[in-house]
Amino acid sequence: MSYMKEKNIHTPEKFIIAIDGPSGAGKSTLSRLLAERLSYTNINTGAMFRTVALAIDRAGLSLDDNEAIEKLCHQLHIHFKNDGGQETVWLGDEDVSELIRGSEMSMLTSQISALPVVRKSLLDLQREMAEHGGVVLEGRDIGSVVFPDAQVKFFLCASDEARGLRRHEELLSNGFDSDLEQTIAEVRQRDDADSSREHAPLVRAEDAITIDSTNMNIEQVLEKMISVVEHRHDELFMGKASGE
Repeated sequence: MSYMKEKNIHTPEKFIIAIDGPSGAGKSTLSRLLAERLSYTNINTGAMFRTVALAIDRAGLSLDDNEAIEKLCHQLHIHFKNDGGQETVWLGDEDVSELIRGSEMSMLTSQISALPVVRKSLLDLQREMAEHGGVVLEGRDIGSVVFPDAQVKFFLCASDEARGLRRHEELLSNGFDSDLEQTIAEVRQRDDADSSREHAPLVRAEDAITIDSTNMNIEQVLEKMISVVEHRHDELFMGKASGE
């Protein structure tokens, strides 16, 4: 499996920023916006898992067939393109950005993301991509498992109803049929699956900054995150610069 993305020039003072939280909390959007504001690289781990789920579904593989899934993971070529601020996800030469966003794919992603063979394949790749810092990653165990030493960790949350409504509106805007009550129920089902799975469950890292976005818009959450990053930067590096 390979991952390609235009890289920024990193400096030693650039952080690894982890954003975790349940489905519908706004992680993907905020990860992208935060990376843009900081001139960091956005590593959309959720899209990576969704793309693997799509490939497994297309191949008709059983989720119990670890050998076949591992072989498939090593054959996949996942990459991102950014055109004027619009990020798209590609599987080989196919744009799968819309295909990986449906409700059915969301539930399958929750299943395959619990598979150790899939997590191992993507974890190694994510750590390799982030080794020089200057990256923002979002997921469900980035701060607790993938990068426990990340300099900045966020845990985004919101009420079930707020997250269900956001997901419902996203599905409609992307041309998918959606029933609001069913979507809220699916969000809760996804939460249960992600929190109770044996391998790398959804969990808030002890040192993560929790942001409840139920009554906040994207701009408000983004500004709060920027403030936290700036404070952390000053805390770690301004003291060094002054000889403390």
